[in-house]
Amino acid sequence: MFEKLMPKLRVNTVFDIDLEGLYASGYRAIITDLDNTLVGAKEPSATPILVEWFEKVKQHGFKLVIVSNNNLGRVSSFATPLNIEFIHKARKPSNIPFHKALGLLGYKPSETVVVGDQLLTDVYGGNRMGLYTVLVQPIALEDEGFVTRFNRRVERIVQSRLRKVGVWTEEDKN
Repeated sequence: MFEKLMPKLRVNTVFDIDLEGLYASGYRAIITDLDNTLVGAKEPSATPILVEWFEKVKQHGFKLVIVSNNNLGRVSSFATPLNIEFIHKARKPSNIPFHKALGLLGYKPSETVVVGDQLLTDVYGGNRMGLYTVLVQPIALEDEGFVTRFNRRVERIVQSRLRKVGVWTEEDKN
């Protein structure tokens, strides 16, 4: 029942993702969330280390698109200076933004990774589409809106149930 909420990989941050390993496994594209995945929800722009990570993503041969439930102003002001394509007001976990992202990227679901900080939007949406899902720890919980705070409560319940059946352990996280 909860398998659609289980990420394929859990890491602390995007910097912990093994880009070489993913590329060697046949992945060529990355769909990433923005807020609390790449930067805190109130951070207006990319940090220098994140800009370096974007360069590594490109150097490893990946195409990347940001898919965010946030508004045009927020997502555009972050992505445009970096020359990164994006989809705003995505309404994840709906399939529609993931289909749009795959169209922008030009890759199949089996070649695409989704990176995000939420089980109910990023992981669930990605798993429903057959994408490889990577869950990162949220960067700044105190800056989250009402809907995200509600989702976090539901996520804690889901994680508790997954622990009880033995499929969610802290040792799984890299």
